[in-house]
Amino acid sequence: MSFQLRYRLAMTEKRGMIIKFPSIDPSRVTRLYNKWEARIGFRILLGGTRHFGYYEPGTLWPFPLSAALRRMEDHLYNSLDLPPGAKVLDAGCGVGHVALRLAHKGLRVQGIDLTPNHAFWAKQEVERHRMQDMVHAQRGDYHHLDFDDQSFDGVYTMETLEHSFDPAQAVREIYRVLKPGGHIVFHEYDHIGASMVPPDCPQDLVEGIIRVSTRSGMPGSLYFDYGVLEGIMAEQGFVDITTRDLTENVRPMMRLFYVIAFLPYLLIYLLGLRKWFVITEGAVYGYRALQRGYWRYVVLTARKPGMIKDDGSGDDGEGLVRERRSG
Repeated sequence: MSFQLRYRLAMTEKRGMIIKFPSIDPSRVTRLYNKWEARIGFRILLGGTRHFGYYEPGTLWPFPLSAALRRMEDHLYNSLDLPPGAKVLDAGCGVGHVALRLAHKGLRVQGIDLTPNHAFWAKQEVERHRMQDMVHAQRGDYHHLDFDDQSFDGVYTMETLEHSFDPAQAVREIYRVLKPGGHIVFHEYDHIGASMVPPDCPQDLVEGIIRVSTRSGMPGSLYFDYGVLEGIMAEQGFVDITTRDLTENVRPMMRLFYVIAFLPYLLIYLLGLRKWFVITEGAVYGYRALQRGYWRYVVLTARKPGMIKDDGSGDDGEGLVRERRSG
């Protein structure tokens, strides 16, 4: 059974229960980020950035949050391992903070985002930083990329494939626009499979994760069992696939979100308002899953077979390889 067929399965049996994975409307992604809960929460806590921060394992004091966010972006830059001037695709650029960080380090970034507001705000951020010569942002869908074959030296996602309703199609498109020898880096989440969930797992935790993933347009949170995304990458032709577990590096920020969200969530639960506060509910259930070891934050890296010539064009492996950034 292919990985694509596997994650399209509608039912999973566990402990005598049938857990139904509802079909997820892609427009829920836009609706999620247009909610005032998302706009205010991300702005107040993260300055508009929409990803986790990087900490040394065991860190208790998570502040300043901005420093942790920049460290995660630096981790992404180092994982891409591309020389200055390389052209990369940010597949889900949000408001452009990650793209700008990489551009300040010498990469030329093309950002796309499914949400119109994100694309608009990203353009404003680029103009505010006067980085128009290094960063471009536009509305786009990584399932159907509007770029020529072999357009980019690298492609990355920063916690955005979780929103994909067809990960195999998204990875196929990323493969198409990547030059031979090009690098990809996916910062994403995965979790244990249904068959690995222990009998003592609270049923409300399973149901809560499914509910949050469905309401927030995050099918990846349901589909990405351990190894599933790596399997999709391999099926599409990527090689040298590696997986790095950064769960302990994001734990301090997830713990902070849990502490902030817990009391509001209790009130929301008692008033029957959970469907209106999906991010608050997600902070509670996400940390509970992390604490039980059911959820991971992972960085996947790989490359497209072949080589890149000095002029930036790809070939069948006989040309000269462009020098990669070292260190």
